[in-house]
Amino acid sequence: MRSATITRKTAETDIKVEINLDGSGLYDNQTGVGFFDHMLDQLSRHALIDMTIRATGDLHIDDHHTVEDVGIALGQALTEAMGDKKGIKRYGACHLAMDDAQVRCALDLSARPFLIFNLDMPTQKIGSFDTELVREFFQALSTHGGITLHIDQLHGFNSHHIAEATFKAVARALRDALETDPRKADAIPSTKGAL
Repeated sequence: MRSATITRKTAETDIKVEINLDGSGLYDNQTGVGFFDHMLDQLSRHALIDMTIRATGDLHIDDHHTVEDVGIALGQALTEAMGDKKGIKRYGACHLAMDDAQVRCALDLSARPFLIFNLDMPTQKIGSFDTELVREFFQALSTHGGITLHIDQLHGFNSHHIAEATFKAVARALRDALETDPRKADAIPSTKGAL
């Protein structure tokens, strides 16, 4: 079973992430940041990754450290759970529509982190959540998960819909990339022989 548990403790946050890549999308995420929990739930459900996250952070300052550090820990958990990446499809893509928003995601589980992030959030806040933290999360996830991650907004005027479409599009692309390729289940998907 492709699973991992990561704990990360700093002066700013205390985080535990448990994932199972071969799950059914069960989730129990509690970070103290309500909208972020909702987005993590979407990520889990639509990627079919079982995910339990517990995070305590310096929310009296703001949500930044908690959101970023969860991205770091989740990226590390993905890296550990994938192991040598034998048999995975490696690439994933999704065009996802949610009401007014349409977001496109393409990714490569290449071990070469790179983020392209073209979103235009019309508001600075979704409730009390800073919309700039969406980028911070995906930067941390990309860097520590070794993911080449391209995210592009095609349409959208509602910040909540744009953010949610983004998490769902990444989730669906991640689901495709992590699935076993039945034609090459025993091979690493690279001419180099390693990822």
